[in-house]
Amino acid sequence: MPRPPRLSPGEVSAALLDLPHWSGDGEGIRRTVELPSFRAAVAAIVAIADVAEELDHHPDIDLRWRTLHLTLVSHSAGGVSELDLELARRLDALLPG
Repeated sequence: MPRPPRLSPGEVSAALLDLPHWSGDGEGIRRTVELPSFRAAVAAIVAIADVAEELDHHPDIDLRWRTLHLTLVSHSAGGVSELDLELARRLDALLPG
């Protein structure tokens, strides 16, 4: 199945209006979330992995004690695609606001 194309900077900016926990541009979107403990952060990574596998789209995750730094980018598209936005929406449903 073909992967979605890269979105324009304007399309990314418009989409981010509906994703208030995320920031970024056409090169990638980012979110930082602090969990109550290191174990909670690791558990969140496992939940993120389940969604990523389901979508066959995998975020960059940086864990620093109990803080996760997430970056979404469609490398095959050379920037942000609709797949990144869908993953962001799905992750927002998993993570605390």
